[in-house]
Amino acid sequence: MLAEWALDPSVTYLNHGTVGAPPRRVLDAQQKLRDEIEKQPSRFLLRELVTLGVAKTPPERPRLRIAADQVAEFLGVNGKDVVFVDNATSGVNAVLRSFDFREGDELVIPDHAYGAVRNAAEYAVRVHGARIQTVEFSEPVRSPESIVEVIDAAISPKTRIVVVDHITADSALVMPVAEIASRCRKRGVAVLVDGAHAPGAIPLNIAALGVDWYAGNLHKWAWSPRSSGILWTNPSRQSSLHHNVISWGLDQGIAAEFDWPGTRDPTPHLCAPVAIAYMRELGVEKVQRYNHELAWNGGREMARAWSANLDAPEEMIGTMISVALPDKLGSTQDDALAFRETLLFQHNIEVHMYSWKGRMYVRISAQIYNDMEDVEKLINAIAAELKKS
Repeated sequence: MLAEWALDPSVTYLNHGTVGAPPRRVLDAQQKLRDEIEKQPSRFLLRELVTLGVAKTPPERPRLRIAADQVAEFLGVNGKDVVFVDNATSGVNAVLRSFDFREGDELVIPDHAYGAVRNAAEYAVRVHGARIQTVEFSEPVRSPESIVEVIDAAISPKTRIVVVDHITADSALVMPVAEIASRCRKRGVAVLVDGAHAPGAIPLNIAALGVDWYAGNLHKWAWSPRSSGILWTNPSRQSSLHHNVISWGLDQGIAAEFDWPGTRDPTPHLCAPVAIAYMRELGVEKVQRYNHELAWNGGREMARAWSANLDAPEEMIGTMISVALPDKLGSTQDDALAFRETLLFQHNIEVHMYSWKGRMYVRISAQIYNDMEDVEKLINAIAAELKKS
């Protein structure tokens, strides 16, 4: 499948999860859309894409809303409750900056949360005199139930909202979101999900999760061009939600506020249905199963090579997996960044690396253009570096 992507075939690309990589078919569709826009930009953007009151005969359904309907169906929700955002972090920011924090309120967030999302949470509580309660998972994480219990234990009478990843960015663990949300609902606590890595990677029905907001990326595992994400909001929460950029749609509903924050390139969002259609053509379940099996089996091979442990159960692994590296390769975040550069520039391997509690980890992403040979190249490259150290 590598020929179906524009990736440099001389580079072993095991880092799909970081910024995504759209297939050629989707890139071609995006260029056709850009060409169409440039023939008559004002007509397309102001009359067809959205309805801004300039069209004498506005379309029955603007193009952006049609795309939202199609993406929403893929995610198990209604299109009227879905808006496009640049990425999951943008969606999280919109929710947290719209949230009615009061002095003394608490926001609960796991220690595995994505750094940018944690920063957004820290800013949101800081300006209102609220505070963050960080949940530390036991090491290693051995079961979904253990995560549910530790988050539930962290909720206090002051807790207003829990922010949780669906799939953690570095450690690549699939979180038991529905079970967490169930506990939170019983205690009157709102739930915001950072689903940056979930759409397209794992079976996803947002409506069944029982959460209040769900922010996800389409440009990672759902194969859309960068940058494209979604924010789903429970209807009961929509009246208080606002875009980070206040523009023409203020107080006219989430579609009006989010569909036109100003002039921008809409083609990544409009191509999301094209990407989803391609995945369906190949078989969504087949794609997800292949990627999961490659990640899990690749992780086992890496663990075997470095005498490391895979402590998380297979049910908590999606299309990525993280494995601890031998101690002699380093332990700090600076070590991880430097070693990542070594693998790229000396071995033509692009892969994510990070440091966590004094150990260095490598996280591989498994996409259908990868196979076990790619993982073996990584193992061999690290073996060569170990000999030098």
